[in-house]
Amino acid sequence: MMASRRERAGDPTVATNGFVGRGPELDKISALLVGSARLITLVGPGGIGKTRLATEALGRFGRARRAPVFWVRLARLAKGADAVAIEEEAAASVVEADFSGRSGWDALVDTLTRTDGAGRNLQTVLVMDNCEHVLADTGGLITELLEAVPGLTILATSREAIGWVDEHVVVVPPLTRQQAVTLFRQRAELTGHPIVEPDEVAMAGLICRRVDNHPLYIRLAAARLLRQPLAMIVRELSGEATDKRLRWSHGPRVGAEPRHQGVRDVIAWSYDLCSDKEQLLLDRMSVFAAGYDTNPEDDTSSVMDVGADLEAIEKVCGDDPASDQGGQPSRQGMSAVGIAAEEVEGLLERLVEQSLVTVHITPTTVRYSLLESIRLFSRQRLEERSTGEVDEPARLAQRHRRYYRDKIVHAQRHWFSPAEQDLLDWARVAWDNIVTAIETSLTSGEPTLGLEISAGLIALPIVKGSPREMRRWIERTLQATRALPVQPVKLQIRAMALIGWLALIQGRREDAEQILEACVIACIDDPQTRQNWRQAPEADIGLPALFEFVWGVELMMAHRDPRAITVLARAREKFRSLGDRGGEAISAHFEAWTASFLGSAQQALRITRRNLDYASASGEGWAKSWTEIAWALALTKHGDATEALTVGRTALAHQVAVHDHWGAVWTVHIRMWTLAQIITDLIAADSADRAELRKLATETAQLVGGAAGLRAELGVDIEELSPLADETNKAIDVARQVLGPAEFAAAEKQGSLLRSELHEVQRLALGTLSIEKMPMDHPARQNTPSNWGELSTAEQQVATLAAAGWTNTEIAARRGNSGRTVDAQMAAIFQKLTIASREDIIRFVPEDQISEVRTEAARRPRRPGEQPRRPRQGQQLGQQRL
Repeated sequence: MMASRRERAGDPTVATNGFVGRGPELDKISALLVGSARLITLVGPGGIGKTRLATEALGRFGRARRAPVFWVRLARLAKGADAVAIEEEAAASVVEADFSGRSGWDALVDTLTRTDGAGRNLQTVLVMDNCEHVLADTGGLITELLEAVPGLTILATSREAIGWVDEHVVVVPPLTRQQAVTLFRQRAELTGHPIVEPDEVAMAGLICRRVDNHPLYIRLAAARLLRQPLAMIVRELSGEATDKRLRWSHGPRVGAEPRHQGVRDVIAWSYDLCSDKEQLLLDRMSVFAAGYDTNPEDDTSSVMDVGADLEAIEKVCGDDPASDQGGQPSRQGMSAVGIAAEEVEGLLERLVEQSLVTVHITPTTVRYSLLESIRLFSRQRLEERSTGEVDEPARLAQRHRRYYRDKIVHAQRHWFSPAEQDLLDWARVAWDNIVTAIETSLTSGEPTLGLEISAGLIALPIVKGSPREMRRWIERTLQATRALPVQPVKLQIRAMALIGWLALIQGRREDAEQILEACVIACIDDPQTRQNWRQAPEADIGLPALFEFVWGVELMMAHRDPRAITVLARAREKFRSLGDRGGEAISAHFEAWTASFLGSAQQALRITRRNLDYASASGEGWAKSWTEIAWALALTKHGDATEALTVGRTALAHQVAVHDHWGAVWTVHIRMWTLAQIITDLIAADSADRAELRKLATETAQLVGGAAGLRAELGVDIEELSPLADETNKAIDVARQVLGPAEFAAAEKQGSLLRSELHEVQRLALGTLSIEKMPMDHPARQNTPSNWGELSTAEQQVATLAAAGWTNTEIAARRGNSGRTVDAQMAAIFQKLTIASREDIIRFVPEDQISEVRTEAARRPRRPGEQPRRPRQGQQLGQQRL
């Protein structure tokens, strides 16, 4: 006799209300359920919402198709339960009270088998929930059931795929950013602490990001509102040793699985299913920077710059005695468990399958990372592996530092070569781990490693971060090395010169002058030379190449001294004699800039042309783009400004493609200067078309606003960079004279509202973005001056009725026109206002005519029983105005 079924057909785990998001996943599951799919597996980390998603999907399926749904709750079974226990659990969940004497298997198959009057198989759905801890034997049962029951569809949830030959895997991602905040606010309501104010919503968003938009963690975080305010929750999610998420008291104890009552419980459930070597690798990976995952519905236009590649994980986490230096003995031989480098890839693949390691796949690379919560859990496990002889976290962190130091040194030596793109791509992706290596060098007693990394980064093109951040890192590590018993003097002098360089490009003149003085004292022994070194820049007094370069930049930026050309040329030659092609290239670039700003026309064009030809012949893309910047500047100042626009766009396109933020900022500035020069030339030639002048001036003003935002992100004070400030001020004056103060200010404001994370300023300069054609809800577009005045009187009257909700047919009847006439008028309105929807018209109606729109909205004829239309999201602003 069979016991009665544990779950009624179609009755899954009781889900709370407020299901959020998951539109694409629901659509995919629905299509598979009504299609020919036999096995659909929802895969994702613990607590990501697989069961809730299955519940929602089957609820929709039940409304569309009358097919029975049975649930098997495998979480009831202990880890490693055998095939007999799994079959019994399935039978107990599916079969009603049975007194037939059949075997459990026969009763299960008979219950799931359905046919119609003609003997055709009918669909039945079986949910196998939480398969991961009994995966192998569950997979066997699933295979047998699919063979025995032709009409059966199985929907499984698991932290890894079942592995059946025709399995459809649906990966369940984190929530989108907006969905995560929505869920947090829903859960906060349940605690009696609604999230209403903008600053509260912002903190809620920050909390969601710090728990990777993970639904269960969001619920646990929101439950903390019963005990503490939002700000305290934010502080508890630091990602550092002080992070308290793993120590949070349990969430709800009723209606929640035990493995879901706390962050630690969620991760431990999966961790305990891993082999010893998988656990060891996971623990060791905690020394890498945390990664993140995204929902495809969020903006993923740029490749995620996150994770470590296989080489890094093999070198840092594999058992290689040669990788342990500085007094830390090797782990190998201390334990029966170890990891050979050649085992790492296979172990990583298993950890990815088990949803513990996040994989980031690009067209050419594969990288791996741990989400912050898993990293913190694994870090604690790594600490527990320490013995009196070996501090495991310290040993692995040292390996990590040395690996990234060696990579940075290699990149510095080879970036000005055909390999530059690969090196720059690597540096951008490795950025978080590079920063982690610098930070741990300060706490480990190895600041020299951090100083080597910091100095190497500054010698590379700025691919991420800002001069302000780089200066902070190199100053901190330099200061730490001064406390060492044996100091790396040569490295310290080089670091001082690099700080001077950063100070200059930030616009910190006084800092740069003091640093240069200190460098002279360290480099020059003769007191007389020390005292008078600034008097004759033309003379070579034996300063290092890097010092000459920084001095030349200072003479140009801070003093507008034409002798900077000579000093920078000397730096270029010294770098060449050392075989330092990168130093030679950057010196040549600034030599060309200086010649354009301070030299004669002949001198500027000759030097910049020489550098452009050399870089073009070398094949190095970064060097070529920078010489193109200098060539565009020389053409603007001393040649054909129209040609300069084309050259500048070519350079900018490359810089955007390789993420050279520093170069792109100044290319945007040069375009601004070039546009102003073209306006000046047109006015001087008395051949200017007024509309063309306004177009050029508008773009100039927009770039002025956008460029200011880019400088602020980098921490650059342009007023202290004299030649650059002068050119920018000239461009502002030219554009303001054409547009007038009010219109210039409006266009400048538009540019300042462009979003840097989407590179909108750069896209504006490239001509691939037009503010006038952007969506109406974009902040820059909302600042657009109204084009209402460009409409004819008849078009304004039609637009007023359309803004009031009248259809074209109703407008035609009201005005006594034909429908074709009104259609043509509406098309003209759309074109002149540069809009795509009639709901956007209200944004352009002048304030003194809004009352007329209200009046016409009240007059609009409605059919009997018709209710006023509820505005869609895009109409909200219009409704507010009304």
